[in-house]
Amino acid sequence: MKTIKTVCPRDCYSTCSLEAQIDNNGWLVKLSGSSENPVTRGFTCMRSPKDPERVYQNRILYPQIRNGSKPGRNFTRASWKEAFDTVSRQINTVLDRCGPEKLLLVHYAGNMGLLVEQFSQRLWKALGATETDHSICSLSGHAGLGLHYGLGYGLQPEQLVNQNLILFWGFNPVVSAPHIWALANDARKQQGALIAVIDSRRSETAKKADLWIAPRPETDVALANGIANHLIQQNQIDGEFINAWTNGFDMYKEQVEKWTLEKTAAATGVQGRRIEKLAQVYGEHRPSATMIGIGFQKSNQGAQAVRAVSLLPSLIGQHRGFFYGNSSGIDVDTNYLTGQSLVRKSPKVTSQVALSDAVLAGEFKFIYVYGTNPALTLPNQTAFRRGLVKNDVFMVVHDPHWNETIEFADVVLPATSYLEKEDIVVPWSHWHVRKSNRVIAPLGESKDEIEVMVGLAKRLNTGSEMVYEPPWEALEKAFDGALAKDTFQQLLDGNQVQMKYKPLDEYQTSSGKIEFVSESDGKKGSTDFPYFEPTKTGPDEYLLLNSAVREYTHTQFQDIFGPIPAIVWINPQDAEKNGINNNDEVFLANTLGKISASTQITDDVPVGVLWSPKQFPGKNGVPFNTVCPSTPQHLGGGPVFNSTVVRIESV
Repeated sequence: MKTIKTVCPRDCYSTCSLEAQIDNNGWLVKLSGSSENPVTRGFTCMRSPKDPERVYQNRILYPQIRNGSKPGRNFTRASWKEAFDTVSRQINTVLDRCGPEKLLLVHYAGNMGLLVEQFSQRLWKALGATETDHSICSLSGHAGLGLHYGLGYGLQPEQLVNQNLILFWGFNPVVSAPHIWALANDARKQQGALIAVIDSRRSETAKKADLWIAPRPETDVALANGIANHLIQQNQIDGEFINAWTNGFDMYKEQVEKWTLEKTAAATGVQGRRIEKLAQVYGEHRPSATMIGIGFQKSNQGAQAVRAVSLLPSLIGQHRGFFYGNSSGIDVDTNYLTGQSLVRKSPKVTSQVALSDAVLAGEFKFIYVYGTNPALTLPNQTAFRRGLVKNDVFMVVHDPHWNETIEFADVVLPATSYLEKEDIVVPWSHWHVRKSNRVIAPLGESKDEIEVMVGLAKRLNTGSEMVYEPPWEALEKAFDGALAKDTFQQLLDGNQVQMKYKPLDEYQTSSGKIEFVSESDGKKGSTDFPYFEPTKTGPDEYLLLNSAVREYTHTQFQDIFGPIPAIVWINPQDAEKNGINNNDEVFLANTLGKISASTQITDDVPVGVLWSPKQFPGKNGVPFNTVCPSTPQHLGGGPVFNSTVVRIESV
């Protein structure tokens, strides 16, 4: 038995350091957490131990070329030569007839390795293909934070153990960030830290909290402003800090003074005494950490809510006393890795949130997909899928596993999993990095992203030298100055190293200070002060929320745990109103379409609100995101999944 160190590259807060056990036949038999990482500390989520099973299941082992209609798995096995020739011929045809803007690269964080996700973009940069703005996840929250702080990085998870209050706002770490939850729980056990949760739904974390506040969905701007007003009125703010480190406080104070306890209670549905209690706790329990969830900002009010919440730590004298995502605090030169800084012309960029509409409109003739499963993850799925079955669009998918998007592909290329290649994964939550080593030999005829990039480049005769740069040399250049004290060679040698991190008391605003009232410089969708405009529902309409469940990383692991369950939580009063019993089948419908789900009656959701697991594939091939609007947020262009309005209809 042999042990090999590696790293999980999935889109997750943790980026766990792992140890793989390999038997004498080269077979992966066990995967467990490594105690070398001070954040992940030797334990993993429930998914990672299943990788020794999943890596061998549901795999694409050979290139495939479609021989029948879409959707479906009507493919014929092909050689890599046939696949490369077919794909390059299609690319050249589009380039000759339509130009590079009709080529579309669609990728995301299914594997966050820098070589997989970043370096492999170089071919598409050289060709001048259109790219998405990568707005499907956290971009709007970062845009909101940027208006006040310059960049959106905040405190490190390891700092949780030093806090007296840990406030999870729209964040369910028991499910989505178990290592962060463990650190918070340690703070509670070791020094009596208070854990508070603000969530419209009684989440798994809310059930374990010391204090749970449940505002109506999309009323968080009002709640944050109400808390701010109470802190100011009760003189629980840090005046010296505000004078030294912030701008615009007087204007901010004037705005939040409008949010009396009575007005805040009316807007949020939270009793005035509960708001007062929360504000008192926030003012007294210092230092504190305000933990802002990624899913929290996936609504019409998302970026505005993140802005409003993030300003609370500044009132009580804390430099970046929030946590959202910390990638902007780390300086790896991703523009060099992707080739963006090496090309003369920036590519055309299209909205990832509105991509379904663009595909249906026929804006692209060739689509290349890797690291994502857009036939489940994009909003407005009906439009996306209708666009893909048209005869004038050709799609190539490079993936280790068969998935829903492949049902619409013309060519399928087998990819190596993270366990079959080397890479470096830089977390977006913490600053600890270790090399991800290859654990097993590539299965079948699978190739990694760089092999495919070079194979296509040779046939396309791009003439771009950057495509052929040795990838580890490019990584070393990108890491220049990015490590805190270790060398790049130490990282290559397998050591756990730490990234250099920007100071918490450094602000990249025009004034170099925290801007309570932002100097937006005309940024699209921005306002000086967070505005309050929640989504309205009619008398027979419901706001449909969605979030992650334990078994899945986005749409991954359905081949192990089965399909993401098509269920919907409904409050007992709403169930009675609609004549619904437990486990009834219902339709959730709006103008975009209708999905079916099994009901679960529970007071864990309030009246007028429904909840479902995100991105379920649905019954009869109709996925959850069919009913989700593809309208980007005004600020940051992010999604509005949690502003989905539906009716309940009988099956």
